[in-house]
Amino acid sequence: MKPLKPLDEALADLLAKATPLPEVDTVATFDADGRVLAQNCVSALQVPPQDNSSMDGYAVRCADVAQAGVVLPVSQRIAAGSAGDLLAPGSAARIFTGAPVPEGADAILMQEDCEALATGDGLGQVRINAVPPQGQWIRRAGEDITRGAVVLSAGTRLTPAELGLAASIGLHELQVARRPRVALFSTGDELVMPGEVPPEQMRPGAIYNSNRFFLRAMLLRLGCEVTDFGIVPDRRDATIDALRSASAAHDLILTSGGVSVGEEDHIKPAVESLGTLDLWQIAMKPGKPFAYGQIPRDGGAAHFMGLPGNPVSSFLTFALLVRPFVLRLQGVVDVAPQPIAARADFAWPKADKRREFLRVRHNAAGGLDLFHNQSSGVLTSAAWGDGVVDNPAGQTIASGDTVRFIAFSELLS
Repeated sequence: MKPLKPLDEALADLLAKATPLPEVDTVATFDADGRVLAQNCVSALQVPPQDNSSMDGYAVRCADVAQAGVVLPVSQRIAAGSAGDLLAPGSAARIFTGAPVPEGADAILMQEDCEALATGDGLGQVRINAVPPQGQWIRRAGEDITRGAVVLSAGTRLTPAELGLAASIGLHELQVARRPRVALFSTGDELVMPGEVPPEQMRPGAIYNSNRFFLRAMLLRLGCEVTDFGIVPDRRDATIDALRSASAAHDLILTSGGVSVGEEDHIKPAVESLGTLDLWQIAMKPGKPFAYGQIPRDGGAAHFMGLPGNPVSSFLTFALLVRPFVLRLQGVVDVAPQPIAARADFAWPKADKRREFLRVRHNAAGGLDLFHNQSSGVLTSAAWGDGVVDNPAGQTIASGDTVRFIAFSELLS
């Protein structure tokens, strides 16, 4: 019997085969959420472009405000989007948030520290009720972004904040990696699609195909174009036909079920008849069986990945192996989920020889509660939880121990 393959080793082997897709799309910055940059974004300007006020108030020369209570004439009014004149000594400028600081001014007083005095002519006067330090409430030119700086690097997966950052340097279009094309299908004559047969008419041994729903959703969240090939009958010829068809126009073929070595599992011989396949026994629980292969086609080869059929096993092997692979195809460099330290408010007294991923969720006391049934077929545990404890092989857990927690928000986006 082959030794179990460590999860980190399996992931490293997969990522070594994940050559980023060479094609690039040009998309509007408005439409680039979730896409992966294929270019460095270099700023052609500084942000902010000039010193500006971060408060509504008055611009002054500090030398004119040696003590609280000083009264100064208001010489000008500067709104955002306009430019003021040189601030005359012994005067103040009414200024608003985002407006350029007039030449000569070296501090801003917020309006709460000032008292406007009407004089019946001009812009009136202002009583200054605080002594400002130099530079107070002034945002300096270029303090956010300097001209020529790489603001966003190739390989960045864009979020709303990055879209705003790109827009702030004037980029209305972005060069992004092409979306991976993924063919998804399930194997197993026991599978039934919801809506085809009502629950009371399900034949003995039949189950609804839940994996197809969460796998498609996870692929779409990763920016993939997904073609759903449905449920492939448990026949070798049907499996070969589906694989051949899928390999022609897709970067990755993803299946769930059929990656063991039983007589009715046709994935292995079908993939091997068209290309190459490795069956791995991963040292993780749940999710031991996993398959990786390649099917040649014109201009290269389609990647193949076979996930276990049990729902939680399929869910977690996708999150921990397929997700990083798909991100790397798009040029993302840092693809590993980031665990955080958390307190276990449960006991796990029996160590396993495999690395375990225990479904948990946060409680009101700031710790983690464990779902009562950690079976690989209990999808309720994933819907109930908000993450997993990454528990090393051979490790027990006592209540109060610090554990490694990986949030589903890290694994599902």
